[in-house]
Amino acid sequence: MAAQEQAPLINLSVAALEQPAQFVKTINIALILVLLVLAPTLLLMITSFTRLIIVFSLLRQAMGLQTTPPNQIVISLSLIMTIFIMEPYAKKSWEEGIKPYMDETINYQQAFERGVKPFKEFMIKNTREEDLALFYRIKKEENPKNIDAVPLTLLMPSFIVSELKTAFEIGFLIFLPFLVIDIIVASVLMSLGMMMLPPVMISLPIKIIFFIIIDGWALIIGNLAQSFK
Repeated sequence: MAAQEQAPLINLSVAALEQPAQFVKTINIALILVLLVLAPTLLLMITSFTRLIIVFSLLRQAMGLQTTPPNQIVISLSLIMTIFIMEPYAKKSWEEGIKPYMDETINYQQAFERGVKPFKEFMIKNTREEDLALFYRIKKEENPKNIDAVPLTLLMPSFIVSELKTAFEIGFLIFLPFLVIDIIVASVLMSLGMMMLPPVMISLPIKIIFFIIIDGWALIIGNLAQSFK
């Protein structure tokens, strides 16, 4: 008779760590998993993504295009522009915080402070002073002495509020020329007695050709990138 094959054993027990390096590796894996879970939130809270996607969405509405470009294209364009704008800060964070920690030359606290500092500088540069003061008043705390004294719990909501204000201001300026085109087309149709013809049918191609003539995408993307201090 052929010898019966033995099924492999699965050991689910948790063994004690024999070396401190094993514990460090386990903590590193846990931190990476936490960052992956928080990545979408961090993308909205500490980068330029919020301003970009709001402006692109308002541009689409101003032109009267409901689903063009599609949401996937708008989100992808915002992500690409976010990577382009945040690259210097991410590189500085890697070189000053993450890489030294992986080389085991600094501890967790130093790595976190050095890794976050470039992003804090970016957020403070693009945060209005009155928005930051608002959250300090809400929490009833004293004004910070320097940039390093501003906690992330107050800086992140202040940054988001400032980004929303800036995005809507840019969106308002984008709406104006397209609104003028709509008003002119509606007035011409009314004067010609063509009240049954929807103005959108005439104004939409005019707005598209106007956007092409002024090279709208390059104009908006270039000014958006330069709007970040």
